This record gives sequence, C-alpha cells and structure tokens, in this order.
Amino acid sequence: MIRKQNILILLFLFIQILFGEQITITKDGFSARIERDEWGVPHIYGKRDADVSFGLAYAHAQDDFKTIADILLATRGKLASVYGKGAAVNDYYVHLMDIWNTIESNYESDVADDVKLLCGGYAAGINLFLQDHPEHGLKKIYPVTGKDLIAGFSHRMPLMFGLDGVMKKLSKETPPQTIGLNGHKDDTKSFKMVASNVFAIAPHRSSDGYTRIWINSHQPWDGPVAWYEAHFISEEGWDFYGGLFPGSPIPLIGHNPYLGWSHTVNSPDLIDVYELTINPENNDQYWFEGEWKDLKVRKARIKVKLFGPFSWTFKRKVKESIHGPVMEFEHGTYALRISSLKNLNFMEEWYRMGKATNFIEFRNAMEIHALPMFNTGYADKDGNIFYVYNAKIPKRDDRYNWHELLAGDAQGNIWTSYVPFDSLPQVLNPKDGFLQNCNSNPYLATGDPDEVSKALPDWTGIETHQTNRAMRALETFGADSSITREEFFSYKYDTRYSLNSVIAKVRDRYIQDMANETDQKLIFALSLIKGWNLSADSTNTAAALSMIVLPNAFNKADLKYEPEIITRKLVETIDYLENKFGKIDVPLGQVLRLVRGETNLPLSGGPGLLRAIYFEKKDDIYIGRAGDCYFQAVEWGPNGELNAWTIHQYGSATAIESSVHYDDQAKLFSKHEMRQVRP
Repeated sequence: MIRKQNILILLFLFIQILFGEQITITKDGFSARIERDEWGVPHIYGKRDADVSFGLAYAHAQDDFKTIADILLATRGKLASVYGKGAAVNDYYVHLMDIWNTIESNYESDVADDVKLLCGGYAAGINLFLQDHPEHGLKKIYPVTGKDLIAGFSHRMPLMFGLDGVMKKLSKETPPQTIGLNGHKDDTKSFKMVASNVFAIAPHRSSDGYTRIWINSHQPWDGPVAWYEAHFISEEGWDFYGGLFPGSPIPLIGHNPYLGWSHTVNSPDLIDVYELTINPENNDQYWFEGEWKDLKVRKARIKVKLFGPFSWTFKRKVKESIHGPVMEFEHGTYALRISSLKNLNFMEEWYRMGKATNFIEFRNAMEIHALPMFNTGYADKDGNIFYVYNAKIPKRDDRYNWHELLAGDAQGNIWTSYVPFDSLPQVLNPKDGFLQNCNSNPYLATGDPDEVSKALPDWTGIETHQTNRAMRALETFGADSSITREEFFSYKYDTRYSLNSVIAKVRDRYIQDMANETDQKLIFALSLIKGWNLSADSTNTAAALSMIVLPNAFNKADLKYEPEIITRKLVETIDYLENKFGKIDVPLGQVLRLVRGETNLPLSGGPGLLRAIYFEKKDDIYIGRAGDCYFQAVEWGPNGELNAWTIHQYGSATAIESSVHYDDQAKLFSKHEMRQVRP
C-alpha cells in the first residue's frame, strides 16, 4: 500500500512538472480546465467551445491583462480617460466609425448564436479574472460583455488594411490629389511594417510523401497585435493549436488534426475617398444629386484624463454622408467609403475555419467572405494545398479613376457590392506541388503563373511586385523537386537576400556611385559592403554595416534612392561601430540582439529575409522588435500522422517579467530551434 501511494505521489509530481499549473474555473454557467505545459503554454479544456474560450480569457489575462484591458478601453472609446489627450484620436475614431451604434443595432441579428456564446464565455473569463484580481481596479471595462469582443474586431480590422494611413494623408494641410493604394512598406528603419510568409508543399513534392506547411506570420513582438499561443480542446470537437491577438476569443492562425492555415498581409484597394461640396450657409449639408442633402450628425463625448483625479470631457460633431464617415479640414470635406465597415462576421469566419475537418468545410467557411483582406495558404492531411488572395474588394465601375479623389455629388460612383470569392486569385493543388506567398504577387504563388486563376483589374490594387522573401522562396523551396524535412526547415531560416532583391540592386548602384571616393575610412567601409555576400548570418562581418546603412523596401517603387543620405548614414554607422566595438567588420550577432529582461542573445536575419528580423536602435544597441515571432511548422504523413513544431520569440508570459516563461523560449528562437507540440 505504501509503495502504491509513493507511485501515485511520484506520478502527481511528474504531472506538476509537466504541467506547471492546473486550475479549474467556473462562472456564469461556463467551466474550463487550464493546464500549462513546461513552457507555460495554456492547454484549455472545456465541455463546449464556449467553455474553452472562457478559459482562454482567464489564462491570457494571467499572462498579459494590461494589453487586453487597453484593447477593451480602445474599443469602448475610453482610452483617453486613462492615458490622456494622446489617446483621444482613438476615441474619436470609435465615434467616427460608428462602431457602437452598429453593434447595438445589428449584434442580435448579424452575429451567429454559437459565436455569441463564444464571446459570452470570453467575457465571463475576463470578468472572473477581474473578480479574482481586484488590484487591477479597471471599473471602466467591468463588466465585459460579448459585444465588446465583436466591437474589438470592428475596431481593428480597418486599421489592418490601412485606414489610418488614408486618414493621415487626408489630414495634411494641402488637399491630396491621389489617395493611392494601401501598400505596406518593408523598411529597415521601421519595425511597424506588417509582413508574413506562408509555404506549403504537397506529398509529391516532398521526399517522404508528407504534406507540409509553414505558418509564419511577422508581427511586432509586443503590443496589441503580438501573438499569444494556446491550445483549444473541447468535447464539441475543437482541437486547435494556434496563435491569437489579445482580446480574441478564437485562434487566427494555426492547425487542428486535419488541416492548417496561415495568413499574409495583402494590400487590395479597400477604401475610396469622396470630396464633398458643403453648403456655404449650412455646413451640415452637402450637394448630392442636384440638391442639398443633410449629413447625419451625432455628438461624440470624449473624456480626457488631465492629471490626478481631474479630467475633461469635450464634445465634437461626428458626421456621415451616404458614402460613409466624413472628415472636415480647412482644405476640404471628405467622405470615406470603407470595405466591410459595418460587418460583424469576422470572428465567425475564423471560428468556422478552425472547426473545419476537410478542405470543403474550410472553403465553405472562407466563402462567408467577411474577412476584407489576408492572403491565405492552406494544407491538410489529405494532401491538399490551397492558396487564395482573399479580399473583400468593392465591385467598382471602370469609368472612374479609383486612385484619385472622387466627386461626392452623384450616386453613380458609389459601389454597393463586392467581387465574389470565386473570382479572387486562387489555386488548389498546383501541378508542381508547391505554393508560397510573402506579401507578393499572387499570380506567382506557384512555379506556373498560369495556374493562379481569375485575373482582376488594376484598380483592385493587387500586388504586382515580388518581395525578397518571395524571390528566395522560389530560389529555395521552388528550386527543389524533392524537399526533405531538414530542407523544409532550413529554407525557412534562410538568411540571404536574392541577387534580384531591392537591397542588392541598391548596394550595386551605390558602390558604383561611390567609385571615386578618396576618404580611407569610407573606402574600407565601401569594400566591406561591396564584398558582402548578401547573407545575414550572425557570424557575417559585413552584414551589420550593410543592413544598417542600405535602404530596403518591398519593391523598387517604394524606394527613394538618395546617395547623400546613404553616405551620411554610412559615416554615422562607422563612428557607432568603431566606438562600440572598436572596428566596423563586426559579426552581425554582436550588433543585432534579442533583448528580453536579463536575456541578451545574438540574432541572425534581417528586414525582408525569410528569417525576418526588423530592428531598431535602442540604448546604443540594435534590438529585434518585429518579424519572425510565433510560428509553426506542421506536417501530415501518408497515413495521416501529424507532427507539429512551434516557437515564440519570448515565451508564454508575454507581459509578466517575474515569470520564468517571460523569456524561456528566447534561446531556442535565437538558435533557430523549435518545440515539438504534436504528437
């Protein structure tokens, strides 16, 4: 009997080691069990999917309540009441987009019942956390409701496809002549850019008959769109391992036992701007179809924290025309027409994608066609691979120039429908068994451009360029007719720029322009840059200088080649490297670092690489801030056997500095290693 008890104690201790924390929580009819593995990743069990969402909220709040709270405050339009006048722009945006009137009017009719239940579960999880941790004291968000979660998606989605950029352009002192497309720039000087990779290979393209997919989003490493890792397991058949953003009750990328997918950002033209003629005798009226028409006018009340207990509430008119929200400036009045502005079904589409068990179910979920953007790459255990340039593209009249300001005085240029899902560029099971997208030309997703279907007009804004990552994907994965598992991993971690990349072309042009340089320091630096083999391996002694100095971009059209500015940057960088390291030919890993708490590790990679690392200079060191972050490699064998590996750049405790899981994955990430999570 004693021996049996000892065995049970040892088994209990083993479980405690394997799962560092196990708790069961209940509230408002929801119940979940949260088990954390040795890396602190929550595996959440529930009878219903909604119970799992309930547990997710509690677990995520344990690891990063502040970011979740900030998102809820932003969604409510109450951010300025906590953070002061700098946040008032967000709160005005909430009113301008009419988010909460839309929610109150359409939530019951437009949101599916099971999605409402999911949202209710997540809200209950946050409320329970606040109940258990009153020290956070955020009465402004308590109690959270399911409506907050739907509103959160409505708040963030237009910003993801560039609405903030259009609004900033409009706000300039002079009237804009063109609005342009919502391209996302690949810039070494900014880590705020958005990018991603997805690669998939069919069984006949792999050496062992496996189907494989890389789920490889690039995001900022901190903040409201930084990835959180979780495993969802319910008795209703939800078994999903993936990533999500703070405030999301569902995963947005990842895999289940049957299939997996990932997204990359695309840049379709989803916003049109109309110039309104305002009645000089009544600025709440605009000229439309031969008469003065009343604008819809609402009053926005925005509370702004001043200091201590003091705050100030200001009121401002919010206006809307038949086209959409209205912005007023001294140089003119403009209306915005925005794709999917009042759509409340974003979450439903992602949820049904995650519950799908085969390609037909997955495609049916995508045909909800609520998501206004995101290239999607897919693979499954049946050996299918699929790519679609997903977008909610307005169906526009070819008679108008949609890249310019539009006249706001007539009905004819106001679109009311969208390009159907079937007409989007897409391909199922390409003949060469390989597909990729790296924020690049969708028609070059496979080795044969004729395989990707349904070309669309130029005004749709579909990308025509190839990023360096897309070039290298085709030069690595695309050039290998029989890809082993080892090669599948090594190609993803490729640290080389293509000879056809923008940075390579800039390097060659700049070296030619500086051929007559006489300064000895500059001559030596230029020789390093000229001799650079375009690799950003941590041991490369020319990469740091080259990548800091040379401008980079998604494509040539985004690049401003200014040799004087490059030279000035070169001089500054020479001085920095000499003062910091005593020489300029410093291994990249000494210059580029992963810094997290007390952890300080070398990094390989750089902007625009398959091993994407975007960096900024801080405290006299260059630190990684975005790019490769949480990602997965998933494979299904000939008999359906599933293996999956993941890695997070930091760890599961995304904001808890005292936790061992604050940085416990950083060393693996630095060394290009991953954790196996399936089987």
